[in-house]
Parts: sequence; C-alpha cells; structure tokens
Amino acid sequence: MNYTYRVLKEDIDFFVAAMRQDLVVVWHVLEDQENIIDYGGVVEGYSEVSVKIAGNRFFRDKFEFRIVGSKEENVRREAN
Repeated sequence: MNYTYRVLKEDIDFFVAAMRQDLVVVWHVLEDQENIIDYGGVVEGYSEVSVKIAGNRFFRDKFEFRIVGSKEENVRREAN
C-alpha cells in the first residue's frame, strides 16, 4: 500500500480537517531533515498563530501539519 500525505496550510485546510476529524501529525521540517514532533490527533482549534491538537498548541510558522493516509484512501476522500 502506498502512503501519501496532505499538508495543511490555510485556515480552510484546518477547518475541513477538524470537521472530518482527520488525524493530523505535527512535523518539524528543516532543510536537511524531517522529524515527527507529535503523532497528533484531531484539530481542536486554530488561529493565525497556532493550531490546537490533542490539547497541545503548535505554532503554525514553526511546524508542518500533515494528514497521512494511504493513497487509495485519500483518492476516495477527494472524490466524495
């Protein structure tokens, strides 16, 4: 099974992820490496500055937020 991810950037991305109860993983991305900071959870809230996931707040300008799933699963979701 091939896995892919979608990066959340805009407010609408976080809104849709919260409504669909998607699992969001928090990453710290540098030029030469990527590290998972938190295996995350559901988006509980967001602002221009931060995102609240599983009771923790993460700064939007410091971290990358990804919805991870199989390629097949993401294609099915996008079709609906």
